[in-house]
Amino acid sequence: MTRPIDHDGELRSVARGAGPAPHAVVIGSGFGGLAAAIRLGARGYRVTVLERLDAPGGRAYAHRIDGFTFDAGPTIVTAPFLFEELWTLCGKRMEDHVELRAMDPFYRIRFDDGSIFDTTDDPEFMRREVARLSPGDVEGYERLLEASRDRYSFGFEVLGNTPFSSFAAMAKALPKLAMFRSDRSVHKMVSSYLKDPRLRTALGFHPLFIGGNPLTITSMYTLISSLERKWGVHFAMGGTGALVKGLADLILGQGSTIRCNATVAEIIIEKGVAKGVRLESGEVIRAQLVVSNADVAHTYGRMIAPKWRKRWTDRKIEKTAYSMGVFVWYFGTNRRFDDVKHHTIVLGPRYEGLLTDIFKNKYLSSDFSLYLHRPTATDPSLAPPGCDAFYALSPVPHLDSGTDWEATAETYRAAVEARLEETVLPGLKGSVVASHVTHPLDFQNRLLAHKGAAFGSEPLLLQSAWWRTHNKSEDIENLFFVGAGTHPGAGLPGVLASARILEKEMPHAEVFR
Repeated sequence: MTRPIDHDGELRSVARGAGPAPHAVVIGSGFGGLAAAIRLGARGYRVTVLERLDAPGGRAYAHRIDGFTFDAGPTIVTAPFLFEELWTLCGKRMEDHVELRAMDPFYRIRFDDGSIFDTTDDPEFMRREVARLSPGDVEGYERLLEASRDRYSFGFEVLGNTPFSSFAAMAKALPKLAMFRSDRSVHKMVSSYLKDPRLRTALGFHPLFIGGNPLTITSMYTLISSLERKWGVHFAMGGTGALVKGLADLILGQGSTIRCNATVAEIIIEKGVAKGVRLESGEVIRAQLVVSNADVAHTYGRMIAPKWRKRWTDRKIEKTAYSMGVFVWYFGTNRRFDDVKHHTIVLGPRYEGLLTDIFKNKYLSSDFSLYLHRPTATDPSLAPPGCDAFYALSPVPHLDSGTDWEATAETYRAAVEARLEETVLPGLKGSVVASHVTHPLDFQNRLLAHKGAAFGSEPLLLQSAWWRTHNKSEDIENLFFVGAGTHPGAGLPGVLASARILEKEMPHAEVFR
């Protein structure tokens, strides 16, 4: 099937002669939006996906610089079955289009004292790793695993598939949430099982992957480590961009459309019902329903007139607690660092203090911890021969910190470079041949993320499930939400699950015929 690209950035499928179908508009082509478009298409809708950037992907955009390919955002696939479902809906097999490689280890964690801890899905290996750092913590580790599995079974498999359009579903879940002591934080729960501070960090930092503070996020999110052990940690060959391309091809194959360089200025609402969108160019696109994969606060605050917002008032938007921001340095080197794993966590001298500065004090500290991604450890094609591609991600406060990132970015990048050189990448400074940075100001200006927060609203207990943005708008009929800021939350499993929940909430296409 040919895929013409016209002059205004529109990807168009070749017409297949299908009969009239109701039209759905999806705002944003992140993984939530792409998954939503596929599920809508499979349900009989003709879909137009609108993306303000010059290519699909949203936070999963791919930067291509001087022969290097850098995944802009998500790099870890932990629930591959959620992707496989999308190919199945289109009568295809994912493995025929995208290759996933299992990671071993999942991550290498380097503590500030130079000691390391590897995580895998091998139970015996993990017991030995725990015993190597703290023999007295092995029994507590086993009990923590069991507690995490229980929360995975309920939190991911049940709540993660439940629409929360009414409080009745939440009321039904409350007794189980109370039994699981959901009022406790991940850090408190992990610390109740483990004594060694290094293990408390290594087995409790996962909420940062979804924009949560381990010191305050509900202990239900210990389910993340069980999710990894159950399904593994994978990488898409060709980078995350290969998954974006694969999903875009499915959408086009359904007879739907992806338009790039198309920024939505307004959701058109008539008598309380979403009827389409108006682009910044002035063009109006009518539709029977609208799905927003854009930032929730931006959608409600900038795309919808206040008179239509009873729940999502400007005051509520400002009172919401938002996730941290991220500073990411993408860089390519003219040599390889073959002793560096695909995923490495380089921890700084502080843990609890640093998290408090980021989330509570909104203060940009001089110390930091880093997530170092080296995709060329698995796929050398992402860099020129003999070279490596990396990105180093540092959690930072969102824009309420007042940081002038235009003035600070290069100083901060140089500090990240120095830290990597003294820890895991000796000789780095003289090896860098490609470089690019993003920070909270870019998230605000390029991705329209409120306060430059990288993951939307923070996944606190009272901002989860029924208290999180509903997938079906409470204020406006035929308006729906998917993506990081909605239920069930951020991270690839969360945003893909939000599109799955959308299927349970949206009207059947036959309603509009």
